[in-house]
Amino acid sequence: MNAQELTPREIVAELDRYVVGQAAAKRAVALALRNRWRRQRVGAELRDEILPKNIILIGPTGVGKTEIARRLARLAGAPFVKVEASKFTEVGYVGRDVDAMVRDLVEAAVKLVKEEEIERLRERAREAAEEKVLDALGYGGGLGLGLRSVGARIRGEGEGEHPAPAGSREKARAQLRAGTLDDEAVEVEIAERAVPVMPFLGPGMEDMAQGLQDMVQGLGNNPILSLLGGGQKKRKRRVRIKEALELITQEEATRMVDMERVIREALERAQNAGIVFIDEIDKIAGGEGTAVRGPDVSRGGVQRDLLPIVEGSNVNTKYGVVKTDHILFIAAGAFHSSKVSDLIPELQGRFPIRVELAPLSREDLVRILREPQNSLVRQYTALLATEGVDVQFRDDAIDEVARIAAEVNERMENIGARRLHTVMERLLDPVSFDAAELRGQRIVVDAATVRERLQGIAEDEDLSRYIL
Repeated sequence: MNAQELTPREIVAELDRYVVGQAAAKRAVALALRNRWRRQRVGAELRDEILPKNIILIGPTGVGKTEIARRLARLAGAPFVKVEASKFTEVGYVGRDVDAMVRDLVEAAVKLVKEEEIERLRERAREAAEEKVLDALGYGGGLGLGLRSVGARIRGEGEGEHPAPAGSREKARAQLRAGTLDDEAVEVEIAERAVPVMPFLGPGMEDMAQGLQDMVQGLGNNPILSLLGGGQKKRKRRVRIKEALELITQEEATRMVDMERVIREALERAQNAGIVFIDEIDKIAGGEGTAVRGPDVSRGGVQRDLLPIVEGSNVNTKYGVVKTDHILFIAAGAFHSSKVSDLIPELQGRFPIRVELAPLSREDLVRILREPQNSLVRQYTALLATEGVDVQFRDDAIDEVARIAAEVNERMENIGARRLHTVMERLLDPVSFDAAELRGQRIVVDAATVRERLQGIAEDEDLSRYIL
């Protein structure tokens, strides 16, 4: 399935596999993604004028805001970065500046494109890796006979008085591809990147530290700099042939990658397909209950710094200048003690689409436990199956877990679907702890089991505050 060709209805259907409910939010992000596809097919004279419709997702924690954005980016194969607005400070104060989110996006784009390129080159790299492993095994080619080929000649293998070394090499290659040599040990040279010794530059200077690290690593195998941990070194390692093939294949594929082309493609993709998810944007909004004493470092100042990034500007990165005009920004926040209208008007105007996500009901929690491909029930069942324990959940057990989670959410802080993690962990704690002794057994979890292990805790408000 080509994600670029998906219709909004198909995008929503894909999101439904992982996120329960929240139809309005799924519809909004599906349209935003489809509009990117449409923009690429508009005439050049109008294409640059079509700007993305940025989205604000409003809703309590644990209802699926982050998951929707993450699954959307994965579905689209687009560079994606999640940042928390509360980590940024106004320029001039200690802390990350808002330009860092664009630099992070470009890093994600380079990583994405490089991985795609490595995968494309894997077959060629595998062939090169086979040659190196065969050389390491002693099957020489060309003018050199190699130790194994000489041995084969002495034993009289091959045809004629002077058997061709390539014959035994090709025979070994066939064995290599068939996997019959996988467990044999071989000594190969593997490039290892040492971690450079970097000075501590203090908070807010992570980008400078990363730049210095890249510079040191890019200077190669200078003997003096090697003492400081810079450059690549080669080290001989004795490993099984199967592992050697994988290590050398990865190394060869990385070496074959044309980084200039990767960077060009990554910059293009970041600018035209990148998605930045800004979480906790309500933490930088003003309003009643959010007033702070002293300089307004983490609120109005951050909003003013964020504004030019969202409305379109040029950001310098180590790979080149990036235009942010066509990056899609999806913001999210609970907005408990503030409102979207508490953001500065200019920033509000850059997020024209606002979607309110509904709190999760008991029925939603039941569906979350049953329907998604990565549901908690499936996760715990698979984890315990690795120990040989067959855990089976009855339908009434799932209903009971959802009921307890919903009740605890109502009485205390509503943390949405995250409450299910706490309840399930507490429920299966005895089985997880004793799994090694329970190997080969079938554990059936029903409503009675859930009530026995959780009811007392759930009803005791003081106890549930600390445990659930």
